[in-house]
Amino acid sequence: MDNQFVLITNSEEETMRLGERLASILPSGSTLLLTGDLGAGKTTLVRGIARGLNIKEVVQSPTFNIMKIYLKGNRPLIHIDAYRLADFDTDIGLDEYIGYETGITVIEWPEFIQKLLPDDAINVTILRKGDTTREITIDIDEELRRLI
Repeated sequence: MDNQFVLITNSEEETMRLGERLASILPSGSTLLLTGDLGAGKTTLVRGIARGLNIKEVVQSPTFNIMKIYLKGNRPLIHIDAYRLADFDTDIGLDEYIGYETGITVIEWPEFIQKLLPDDAINVTILRKGDTTREITIDIDEELRRLI
């Protein structure tokens, strides 16, 4: 794909700095779809996004809550973990928060809520390449890619 941007991070801090950078360039209403194995660094990237939005709260994976909303920053951050929604057919209102117009929505395990995902969502794939090394692929348009 022409719009794939691939980079390597060698520490949690580098992954968080990438998240910070994304927070600074993504327009409000953006939705990021994070894929990767357990422990790949999805939540670490979200922590960086939160730091970039000046959110001081501790960001943890909302696996058991399904969604956490952080409002005390420059813009809202909606963090959804859809892992527990596999085989779940009931509407629980998540669609109201995906693409939240004044903030950034980040979804871990998006494949479990495929029918709710916006067409313009940005795919981010994180692969473990070692204990702290990650290969991160971002499907992003050329304009935003130049800003990273």
